[in-house]
Amino acid sequence: MKSVLLLISSLLFRVTGGFLINSTGVSPPGDAGESVNVSLDVSRIIRRVDPRFLSVTVDASLATDEKFMFLLSSPKLRTLARALTPAFLRFGGTQQDFMVFTPQFTSSFTAEKSCNELELPSWLEEKLTEEWSQQEMLLMSEDRKKFNRTTYTESTVDLLNSFTNCTGLDLIFGLNALLRTADNSWNSSNARLLMQYCESRQYRMSWELGNEPNSFRLKSGIWVDGLQLGQDFTHFRQIMSKSKFYHNAQLYGPDIGQPRTHRTNLLESFLQSGANAINAFTWHHYYVNGRDTSLKDFLDPKLLDVLKTKTDEVLERVKQVSPGKPVWLGETSSAYGGGAERLSNTFVAGFMWLDKLGLAARLGIDVVMRQSLIGNGRYNLVDNQLEPLPDYWLSVLYKRLVGPEVLGIKVLSIFGRGKTVRLYLHCTNKRSYGDGAVTMISMNLSKRPARIFMPAHVSSSTVEAFVLQSEKPGEEGLHSSSVKLNGQVLKMVDDKTLPDLKGIRLPAAEHLELPAYSLAFYVLTDARAAACQTSH
Repeated sequence: MKSVLLLISSLLFRVTGGFLINSTGVSPPGDAGESVNVSLDVSRIIRRVDPRFLSVTVDASLATDEKFMFLLSSPKLRTLARALTPAFLRFGGTQQDFMVFTPQFTSSFTAEKSCNELELPSWLEEKLTEEWSQQEMLLMSEDRKKFNRTTYTESTVDLLNSFTNCTGLDLIFGLNALLRTADNSWNSSNARLLMQYCESRQYRMSWELGNEPNSFRLKSGIWVDGLQLGQDFTHFRQIMSKSKFYHNAQLYGPDIGQPRTHRTNLLESFLQSGANAINAFTWHHYYVNGRDTSLKDFLDPKLLDVLKTKTDEVLERVKQVSPGKPVWLGETSSAYGGGAERLSNTFVAGFMWLDKLGLAARLGIDVVMRQSLIGNGRYNLVDNQLEPLPDYWLSVLYKRLVGPEVLGIKVLSIFGRGKTVRLYLHCTNKRSYGDGAVTMISMNLSKRPARIFMPAHVSSSTVEAFVLQSEKPGEEGLHSSSVKLNGQVLKMVDDKTLPDLKGIRLPAAEHLELPAYSLAFYVLTDARAAACQTSH
């Protein structure tokens, strides 16, 4: 029987299509999980994403009471944000379309102040985090269809600029698109006022206009069609072009929701009139409704695959109207409606997040903005005490280990059990490793361990493993807000120090063991990938 299995395996896993495939497969024990053979094409780059591919947002809800913006001066939050660079920081979300800049002409910020001088005192941080927890509960309990207009002053803009300057993030500021004139075109007077202030302070930033225009009618009773929205963006681009400071700044939009019939019409008509005004087309994606989802959804390979369908549709529409225009996920997370309790802020959310990063890069998305670093919702990267959650650590490891060059990988289940093992391949981040190394992004959605058989041309490479698992074993552990890296629970050493995120060196072998319910980065340090050489 064993010889028959080996014969079948060798027939299935021979060299095909230019990919060298390992022909060794051994039947796993009865209680084993999925076993897969992989083929790696390390000879060429199939896509290259922006170096700031993994980016983050600060939800505009933080400015509903402007004092909470001072949380951006927290030394702890700045330390956490700094580890995610290079990245964009988008300030926006639903609340942005209900915010009006109301200058007080009392700004105390000066360019001479250092980042250390602008840090939040520990006693004030403690007070604000406690009050923010109460504020967030209030925001989450309010009628989601009711949005009140709020004002913000120079303080919000100053604190955002200080945060990005002191962390190395690139700020994108979301403007209110629901300020309309009598003929329903965009009223740009408030944006002009804001830009004048920002220009006077020499604040470098990019811009967006509006958030999810497909839901304007639901949120405000105002309907703006795609052609008009494109004209609004063109109008804003004209304003920017006349600015001495912002004439070369970037403009992104329209931050539309994922494709459905009326949204697709909005997408196409916007591009017809506004494509030339924007530097990248942005859209939003969430897998599920945070109010009626389940643990099963977060581990469902079929649900994860829906992202491909939606992405392909957006890319095709953009290509038809504006070929070559970069496409971004301008806001994304696991579940819309603020996230799902005990799911979006726990270990299990990492499967949706890591798979989205891997799949989006492979499909041709240039930037993915995670909702959010901090703000109103259960999908944040840090909790209300500014403690990092599992997806934060996952994001930092991605930044350190994954380069912008996407490589080819094919996965074939030896025994046809399903798609619980999901793999992606990139050149390794050259800031962390030398030329020629590759990183295999890996995840096992099953309650059983999995086995990954490596092709012969890389099986002799040394492997450094970074395996993330929940602090607690089994299905219950998936709800944990703590995560282990190679068996050690991750937590900050102090407010200004992250722990060492070290891999474990594995001996050369023909296969890798991927634990149950785990996320992993395997760095093949000696792969000598031609595509990942500096001269490539």
